[in-house]
Amino acid sequence: MGSASSKVTRKLPKTKPSWSSARTPASGEPVVQSPKQANLPPEAQRASETRTEAIEEDSRDPHFLAKLNQLGPVKVDHHMRTYQATASHARHAYETRKQSELEARSFRPSKNHILVSSLGDLLNECKAATSPQEIEAIAQRYGIDVSTLENLRNLVNNPTVDPDSIVKTVGPDGEERITMQVKWE
Repeated sequence: MGSASSKVTRKLPKTKPSWSSARTPASGEPVVQSPKQANLPPEAQRASETRTEAIEEDSRDPHFLAKLNQLGPVKVDHHMRTYQATASHARHAYETRKQSELEARSFRPSKNHILVSSLGDLLNECKAATSPQEIEAIAQRYGIDVSTLENLRNLVNNPTVDPDSIVKTVGPDGEERITMQVKWE
């Protein structure tokens, strides 16, 4: 805003500052070279679009090569056996998994024992209970003494999901992500 006469004009220097050519040596200054470059002819010291013998020589690592020579050749054990799964192996794996699932379904916990998968449900039901009679009914349904249930409620707490905070988002790759906040009651 305002007229041009009230604005400060920017003036650039007319000569180059001394530091402006720090990367390229001025004429007459010696060029600092690495020991490898000092042994190369001047045309090999320049960058190239193709890998010349001079560039290959410059890229070698003598310390790494010395360590590899110190290790010696790799020893390969040719007496290893290969394992091939056969149909009988696959059938055996299927049968054992099926048996394991049947045992898990038929498992009835004894008194005052509960499956981990049911523990969250038990604690959530106890949170919703409003009277001692409801707590007794829950304890009976899960096969737990009321005193054991009370001890459990005092020692273990699980979060409750705030239903108003559930947010479903779909990422650019199509993966659905559900985020929610929990309350500790």
